[in-house]
Amino acid sequence: MRVVIDDNSGFCFGVVRAISEAEASLAKYGEVYSLGDIVHNRVEVQRLESLGLHAITHEDMPSLAGSTMLIRAHGEPPRTYRKAEELGIRIIDATCPVVARLQRLVREAYVAMSGVGGSVVLLGKRGHAEVIGLTGQVEDDVRVVECAADLEGLDYTRPIYFLSQTTQSIELFNALADIIRSRMSEGVELTVNDTICRRVAGREALLTEFSKSVDVVLFVCGKKSSNGRVLSDVCRRANARCYNIEEASEIEASWFEGAESVGICGATSTPRWLMERVAEAISNE
Repeated sequence: MRVVIDDNSGFCFGVVRAISEAEASLAKYGEVYSLGDIVHNRVEVQRLESLGLHAITHEDMPSLAGSTMLIRAHGEPPRTYRKAEELGIRIIDATCPVVARLQRLVREAYVAMSGVGGSVVLLGKRGHAEVIGLTGQVEDDVRVVECAADLEGLDYTRPIYFLSQTTQSIELFNALADIIRSRMSEGVELTVNDTICRRVAGREALLTEFSKSVDVVLFVCGKKSSNGRVLSDVCRRANARCYNIEEASEIEASWFEGAESVGICGATSTPRWLMERVAEAISNE
């Protein structure tokens, strides 16, 4: 059976940068604390833990005075930086540049909307680390929507500035933008700013093509990965024989009955070495 790994899958630039920052900091300081899992992939987190990277929560920060803390690619609101400074915590800022740019845009959009009595609306997953960091730029005064039903409570008689979490679906963003546009009162301004990361969004078309080229697809990603849910759905729409796994031990032989080819792909939080381990497990079946 032919086993193929998708060359376009795996860590995005932001995650690669964050992990590189973590490894460099570990080499320098010996022990580093990550505010939340550095990446939504349990297996990669465990690898970094073995090197001295420990995941913590905001509640743990008071006990870290004098320690080194890493801000992961998802970013953080300004209050986190202020608290770290007050506590004497050294910060390694690994916020993805694309996310940092979006944080600035949220602040600018908020200022613009405040001046005209409008609102900032963000397509994103409530509670997601990136979204918390984005809304926290303006003391959480942002309306977060996840689907069309969430648009019901918007005030369409006032200006709206619509943006998106970097890892959302372009298709969903455009669909919601069209709904908002159709409901706006005549003459009221709507600003639609597609802030989805193209290094992530561009994978949808590539994954569709890849999934159609094989009999079975194994999508490797952590259960916490928001990006993983979006991209695995893309694969499943292209190939019904798509299975989500976190690691090789979850593979079931029955998935490959009658198959001549298997494609392995993953989220932006999936390391290449993990996809290679899955490929090796299939070859050894």
